[in-house]
Amino acid sequence: MVICARFANFIGTILLINLVFKKLIENFMSNISSNLKYLRKKKSITQQQFADLMGIKRASVGAYEEDRAEPKYELLRKIADFYELSMDELANDVIDDKWKPSPKSNASNLRVLSVTVDSNDRENIELVPVKASAGYLNGYADPEYVSELPKFSLPMFNQGTYRAFEIKGDSMLPLPSGSLIIAEYVEDWHDIKPGHTYVVVSSNEGIVYKRIGQKFKEDKGLRLVSDNKSYETYWVAAEELLEVWKAKAFVSTELPEPSPEPTLEALSTMMAQMQKTINSVVDKN
Repeated sequence: MVICARFANFIGTILLINLVFKKLIENFMSNISSNLKYLRKKKSITQQQFADLMGIKRASVGAYEEDRAEPKYELLRKIADFYELSMDELANDVIDDKWKPSPKSNASNLRVLSVTVDSNDRENIELVPVKASAGYLNGYADPEYVSELPKFSLPMFNQGTYRAFEIKGDSMLPLPSGSLIIAEYVEDWHDIKPGHTYVVVSSNEGIVYKRIGQKFKEDKGLRLVSDNKSYETYWVAAEELLEVWKAKAFVSTELPEPSPEPTLEALSTMMAQMQKTINSVVDKN
């Protein structure tokens, strides 16, 4: 009898958890459906017009707004971008006439970071090759997308969250095009240090590897500087920033060339400098 009672309690607990979970899912979906309907009417566009803009069928729009179907991740992100909202706002907030968006420029706002782990529950280093750069802008917060990226580990980077990015071009010479930048995730953009190099992911510029010119500014964003002085500096607005990663190491298939033999002119300059230093020391004594 005691065993039966315990079993009954166990079943009751399972049913209660299932009920709560189901309720959470229903609330989540109802937020999306009601938000989609409100936002569309706010813009004064019909279901057909919205369907044309999203590249879907009008019947699908009706199903989403009536909570009969759920938009897939890619479409949900496209809708969020269309309404200039975050995925979190579109899915979790109740958007109506009283709703106010959270400030987009706050560098301390919570951001979603997807990571993968190995069999020992240690974080991997995911590799973002150049050919995957465009896709990364859409899938950087999608666990499924991140899980499909190439991944590896290095013993010296076992504390923290790291990602590797393949760079292209000559804006950061002497680092050659094709090098891999291994970088650590920066959660608070106020911690970004001028003069150091970072991988900056933004909605307009994509993935770039640059040196930071000034401290992060809420009203301006980040000033990016190339080591190759033939490239001009520029600003990336705070609302365009998606992720920032601090460079920690690089991997290149191009080995450094030996230093060239010093020229006669360079030797003469060195001798003159040494003589000047010696004379300065002698004068002081």
